[in-house]
Amino acid sequence: MVENPTASEGTPAPVGGSKAAKNEEGKFPKGIWIRLFAYLVAGHVFAGFLYLLFEVGAK
Repeated sequence: MVENPTASEGTPAPVGGSKAAKNEEGKFPKGIWIRLFAYLVAGHVFAGFLYLLFEVGAK
């Protein structure tokens, strides 16, 4: 039987090979900040649209 060398060391192997959200310096990548900004803007535009619908509907 062939043993897995990473399993015998007691440290789990990374799942899926995905990277963490932060890089080595502890900073988030630029793409995450752009996406966060876009989601915040889109969320506020959507909330403003709903507010407008309720205001127009109340009259």
